Amino acid sequence: MKYEEQKFDIPKLKGMSTKSIEEHLKLYSGYVKHTNLIYEKISELSKDPETNSYLLGELHRRFSFEWNGMRNHEHYFRSLQGGTYSHNPDSDLGKIINRDFETFDNWLKEFKLLSLTRGIGWAMLYFDPVVEKLVHAWVDEQHLGQLNGGRLILGLDMWEHSYVYDYQPSGKKQYVEDFFENLNWKTIEDVFRDSLTS
Repeated sequence: MKYEEQKFDIPKLKGMSTKSIEEHLKLYSGYVKHTNLIYEKISELSKDPETNSYLLGELHRRFSFEWNGMRNHEHYFRSLQGGTYSHNPDSDLGKIINRDFETFDNWLKEFKLLSLTRGIGWAMLYFDPVVEKLVHAWVDEQHLGQLNGGRLILGLDMWEHSYVYDYQPSGKKQYVEDFFENLNWKTIEDVFRDSLTS
């Protein structure tokens, strides 16, 4: 079993340069590569689990970081593919946003505030299928704070590598604004619709 690097058709974006996206995609490629390397090493060391118990424990710990880094970036880049597509308030996602946050503007204000959390990590929008509710979460690094059982709908990368090339460290807020200007909401709505049946 091998994880495959996905390819993304990302057009010219507002505020986010082609060079920055290219470099960011290289980091994503590294997550895929290291996910595979660690998985292979775990398989190899598992032939003698008693001797390698300490190493296996540490590799399993590292695997979650690399694997989540891979998957988080796939959500991020997928939401920027295919050009900008406006939010549709009459879509399934639009209706549940209005139900849970009263208005799209309320939801957006809350999510943007979450994204400006100090430190490196991700601002995430999940759907909780148990209570059928949208939930926000801050994920430290790539993996600390992921919501168990939550279906990831939208992920905003807030590591400095995602914005420092174009915005400098002080430009984080503008990066968040531009991210929402560039989103393909049809893709995000499709992800949400899939989460209802998976």
